[in-house]
Amino acid sequence: MSTLHTTEMGASGSRVVFCHGLFGQGRNWTQVGRALTDRHRVLLVDLPNHGRSAWTERVDYLDMADAVAGLLDPADPVALVGHSMGGKVAMALALRHPALVERLCVVDVAPVSYPSMSTFAGYVRAMRAVDLDALTSREDADAALREAVPDPVVRGFLLQNLRRERRPGGGDGWRWQMNLQALGDQLEALRQFPAEQLAQAEPFAGPTAWVAGEHSDYVLPEHEETMRGWFPRTRLVTVKGAGHWVHSEQPEVFQAVLRRFLGD
Repeated sequence: MSTLHTTEMGASGSRVVFCHGLFGQGRNWTQVGRALTDRHRVLLVDLPNHGRSAWTERVDYLDMADAVAGLLDPADPVALVGHSMGGKVAMALALRHPALVERLCVVDVAPVSYPSMSTFAGYVRAMRAVDLDALTSREDADAALREAVPDPVVRGFLLQNLRRERRPGGGDGWRWQMNLQALGDQLEALRQFPAEQLAQAEPFAGPTAWVAGEHSDYVLPEHEETMRGWFPRTRLVTVKGAGHWVHSEQPEVFQAVLRRFLGD
């Protein structure tokens, strides 16, 4: 099992655990997590192959769910929040290890296999094309990505993964912090949801908030029956003015939705 890097925030209250999306890291949730520390203990997780967590050869939702489950304790069940890829991890964890999860918040993703990962494949090609040895600054990398990733918000999100560090032979160099090779090669696995492997799991009995972005196509009306099949106590909330990155595009609205769900 891989070693996961985590960040803990808050000293008291019920525990809230956050799982980020593809090419993200736990610190993507810092703003939301910090806002909750008045009433909750918060855990931000770097999922396998992301952030400062260990790399693995296989990219698999059940492996990721089990790795996060290893951080949790049935004596202290959590509110589990996951966005996109992290939402699928969170759903799989709740179905496989229900004693660990008191309630579930899934952000802009459904328990389905999506037809395409072409957007993320484009990001992989763009990041792999950056000549890391030729970079003199982060601004160089931003310029190198600009044509393939025109949205400055998305570019900034991807560039959070770029790290400058001392090389063994001397001098500084740049590297992508996440396991770009494995993630890029195994996008097909991330496109899917492991419904077949979870077929024997009981539906999750805890309350579930399903938060969608108004302008996103990740959560569609035809997904609702499948979602409620796995998570019958689901309440769907659509956040106006938000796309796929709901919590960063409409942070105040998202925090209000989450606080209401947590009983604050």
